[in-house]
Amino acid sequence: MRRGSIAIAPIIAIAISCLCMNSRAHSMSPPTFADGLLAQDREFAERAAAGRSADDLFAPFADEVIMPVPGKGFAKGKQAVVEAFRAQPDFESSRIEWTPFGAGVSVNGMQGYTFGFMDVHRADGETVPLKYLAYWQRKDSGWRVIAYKRGRRAVGPHAKPPGPLVLPDTKAWSGTTEVSTVDLAQGLAAAERMFSDRAQDIGLGPAFAEFGTAQSMNLGGPAHADFVFGAEAIATLVSAGQPAGGSTLNWAADERVVVSDAGDLGLSVGFIRHNAKAEDGSERPPIPFFTVWRRAGPDQPWRYIAE
Repeated sequence: MRRGSIAIAPIIAIAISCLCMNSRAHSMSPPTFADGLLAQDREFAERAAAGRSADDLFAPFADEVIMPVPGKGFAKGKQAVVEAFRAQPDFESSRIEWTPFGAGVSVNGMQGYTFGFMDVHRADGETVPLKYLAYWQRKDSGWRVIAYKRGRRAVGPHAKPPGPLVLPDTKAWSGTTEVSTVDLAQGLAAAERMFSDRAQDIGLGPAFAEFGTAQSMNLGGPAHADFVFGAEAIATLVSAGQPAGGSTLNWAADERVVVSDAGDLGLSVGFIRHNAKAEDGSERPPIPFFTVWRRAGPDQPWRYIAE
């Protein structure tokens, strides 16, 4: 199995930018942080829907944003993400609308994630339904997206906002001993590898059931009009076509790892790889992914919360 390594430079850079805002964050509370993050996402959505310019669509993205691009790996950096969007057919003539559905935040309000529904209205009248997941960092300029992905959803009824908020237990995190962000990131990268290793031993579905929680969310595939919630339901989703006692896939956070300096929320970015080669003997192309992780307390393990 391929083992992953973490990108230390991005981790350190993000940790430094977070520390400068902690004094402001401590005077607030997780519900306030979540409300502010959702409000920021809605504000960006309103600007983009107004159709002022394509720049409004890209306004939420931080300079260091990363986005999976199927078949091409990752678009790294805002300019690369913009180019990936512009390469899509009919992008310039389309209008994009989105509505955030749910969110989660770190206990110090420095990082968080949102997910929601999106519609791409093409010039020919066709509407393409999508779902998205964004991981945010709070900067001097406000909340900005540092990881982003979207995928197709089925046409059909789905839940209406507001959806679930995943909020940390402030009591569980009060008075905890400070741990370096790099050490926390290494722990999260190890959890991702352990997750993959466990899938080889017990199966993909059982591993997803074990490493998730009742609050975990999966975007669902193109056959789903809604999100998939809960580790058991997600396990059923991902186990389709998988062997009962193993996995056809392995993965690692070998591209980037980001954690809140509070140690309760984090992001793993890497590649999913096939264990077996293609029928012609060639290597199957790896699949880019990112996952949002959460710890319920300083003595609790990392568990995936959104993917």
